[in-house]
Amino acid sequence: MTREEIIRNIREKKVIAIVRGFHPKQCIQLAEALYAGGINMIEVTFDQSGPDTWGETVEAIQAIWENFGGRVLPGAGTVMTVEQVNLAKKAGAGYIISPDANPEVIRHTREAGLVSLPGAMTPTEAAGAHRAGADMIKLFPIANLGAAYLKALKAPLKHIDFMAVGGVSPDNIREFIKAGAVGAGVGGMLTRRELVEAGEFTKITALARRYVENANGVI
Repeated sequence: MTREEIIRNIREKKVIAIVRGFHPKQCIQLAEALYAGGINMIEVTFDQSGPDTWGETVEAIQAIWENFGGRVLPGAGTVMTVEQVNLAKKAGAGYIISPDANPEVIRHTREAGLVSLPGAMTPTEAAGAHRAGADMIKLFPIANLGAAYLKALKAPLKHIDFMAVGGVSPDNIREFIKAGAVGAGVGGMLTRRELVEAGEFTKITALARRYVENANGVI
């Protein structure tokens, strides 16, 4: 899938699921449950505690890419180095999401032909990331900032697309979309560890469906 197609998919589907700390087999099970609920984008995060953990992230991204044949689009999250961009691309990631706005990582992501979604909180950070080539800005942590902050940020920065990330629930996702976000990244409230470990994937599917319906129900 091309960069343009991935960006269009984000705009249309609106929800990216964040998968953190699960082994590759669990990621496949999560991907199946999320896809059944209408979510076809999954961000598998890197653990920055050490390179010895990166192999499992790469394996999970590759497993999702190979098992779903393009129906589910894997991306890499918590990407903070050029090396991690390269590892993610080789595994099949189509988009790179970061907690910060590192110009080097943004530029390398674009040069690699991937979609760039760096993290920012302030107008200065967001504008700087956009100038460096970011396709969208991950406004993080959105639950702490609130929908009113996003709306205020969009007033002078209409040309920048924001993703709402950090504390997005099925109940508040609609207000962030209504405030101007093109979509949202959702983690622990959706990919709930207790449900995964109990094998209750139908509940994750039901949660995914609620997120999708509420995100797309904004008038």
